[in-house]
Order: sequence, then structure tokens, then C-alpha cells
Amino acid sequence: MARMNEKEEVQKFRELIEKEAQLLNHPVNLMEVCGTHTMAISRFGIRSMLPEKIKLISGPGCPVCVTPIEEVDRAIELSEIDNVIITTFGDMMRVPGTKTNLNSQKAKGKDIRIVYSAIDALEIAGKNPGKDVIFLGIGFETTSPSVGIAVKQAKKEKLGNFYVLPEFKVIIPPMEALLSDRELNLHGFIAPGHASTIVGGKTYEYITGKYKIPCVITGFEVLDVLQAVLMIIKQVNKSEGKVEIQYTRAVRYEGNLIAQDIMKEVFVTVDSNWRGIGVIPGSGLTLNGDYKEFNALNKYKVDVAYSKEPEECRCGDVLKGKCTPADCPLFDNGCSPENPAGACMVSSEGSCSAFYRYER
Repeated sequence: MARMNEKEEVQKFRELIEKEAQLLNHPVNLMEVCGTHTMAISRFGIRSMLPEKIKLISGPGCPVCVTPIEEVDRAIELSEIDNVIITTFGDMMRVPGTKTNLNSQKAKGKDIRIVYSAIDALEIAGKNPGKDVIFLGIGFETTSPSVGIAVKQAKKEKLGNFYVLPEFKVIIPPMEALLSDRELNLHGFIAPGHASTIVGGKTYEYITGKYKIPCVITGFEVLDVLQAVLMIIKQVNKSEGKVEIQYTRAVRYEGNLIAQDIMKEVFVTVDSNWRGIGVIPGSGLTLNGDYKEFNALNKYKVDVAYSKEPEECRCGDVLKGKCTPADCPLFDNGCSPENPAGACMVSSEGSCSAFYRYER
């Protein structure tokens, strides 16, 4: 028997989801907490494929988006210091601070360089012994292990001019914070694929065990997401709440133990501020005592008391799933990927950017 093509497989999953949705005794709200899923759902038009009873809500899965504006301002202030080189992933360059952004700072002549990893920043530090190189540590568990490797290497090489501005996030605490919001009334999570390659499926047992809610770790193709939705709806109909891995080609239940050990060695959990959500206990990572000399905040103190979110921007509500991007008065009205007013419009993984490109 010939294998179905992708279009036929999509239709098969749509029919299976429709059949399962008919058994639901109430509408269900499913949230993805991964920026790549946010983009995929918009790009593939997955919302339009689902029955009315099933609503997909975008959560705080884009690391650039959840980084609070004061951290953007702090990076900008650090770029003003003589003999400092700022290194960052490209997405951060266009994120608006209160007064300006890193792109504009670079245009003014400040030494700001786009890198692909913290190891690149480490190499820059080695080649510039007379300058301090600060890497902007933005990201979830996907990113932090590689930064941990760079920090360990810096210690081994006794590099005294390499620093990290730590603004790392971890995924479980915000998921719990969102579950406590009765207005959202969530019934299942499409769990992130990238972060789960590190933390594995086991880490979500806390959520499924305490809240009896399905978590399905998912890949990024249209069939991946549709299959995950089907798996969640089946759990809802059975009144189950367990961890399942749809993305078995990349994720193991125990995760990447080597990466986890690096994180445990280099980082310590701290309370962290999330754009639009506020401080979530235990939701961030910073360098622990053995590696504190590489924390840029221990050497450089900058005043960002002036930090303030842009007027009318509803990025925070979008990140919490309280509204869609189109509900923001700035959306496509002075705020676009070419001219972003808020962080959610900058990265391709941001809800507003994805909605603008594919669902306007």
C-alpha cells in the first residue's frame, strides 16, 4: 500500500481530531510555550484546521520576548562603557529599550557584535585582552548549557575579561504560574521541543502530577503539532494528565544528562522577572558562587530605574495569552516587524511577528 502524502496525512489527523472533539463535553484551551511552535502554528494555519471547541493560545515561549525591558536597557547602558564589547544573538539587536536599541547603539559606534554562541564570545575575549567582553545570556534551557561550557572554559583558561549578563529562564515555573490563572482556564500544554531535548519529559511530571493536565512534547512540522493536539484531546476525554513525547526522534524521557550536569554545576536557580508577567519564583538561572567572577553584574552596576514599557503596547498580555496580537492598538498601526514597538514583534518566534506574517 502506497504511503500517504503529507496533504493526506494532514487530512487524516484533522478527521481524527474532529472525531475526538465530538466527545468533549466542554471547549478546551491548549497553550504552546515555545516560540518555534508559535511560528509553526501561525505559518501552517493550524488554528483554522481545528474544530471550534479547540482553542490554541500562545504563551511565553519566545526568550527574546520574555526578557524584561530593564534588561535590554541594562545591555544598552553597558555598551556605553569604554573598553566593553557586547556580544549577543542577532534577535536582541532590534528589541526596543526604553530609549533606544542595540542596533542604534552599534550605529553610533559602540562595539556590539552578533555571535552564534557563547564560545564565539569567548574567542573574542581571548583576542581582545584589553577589553571586557560581555555575552548577553538570554534563553531557556536550550541555550544555558552551551553558555555553561563557555564559562567553564573561561575559568580553565583563567580569562579575566569574559563576562555573562545572566537572564536565563527555565520553563516549568511560568507554566505553573499560568495554570493558576483562572481566566486562562488551560486544559493542556503543547510542551517545547528544543528545551525538552535538554530537560527531557521527566521534568514535566511536576505539572502533570500536581495539576492533572496533559503535557505533550512536540516537534515543529504541521503533522507534529496536529498529532500533539490529538494526543492531548484524547487525554482530556479520558480525564488523564500525563507526559507524552510526540517528538520521539529528538527527545528522550530522561533528557540530556550531560547538559543537565553542566547546568547544575555552573548555575543556580533564582527568582526572575518576566516581561508582562512579573517576578516568578525559581524561574531564572544565574551563575553560582564558583563562577560568580564571570557575572557581569558583579563588576558593572548600571542604573536602569528609568525603564518603562512603551505606551499602549500589550506585549505582556499577549505573552500571558490574555489577548491576541490583533487586540493590541499598536498592531499593524505603527508596530510591525520592520518597525517594532514591542519585543513580541521582533523575533520571528514572537507571537506578534508570527501573527503579522501569517494571520493578519
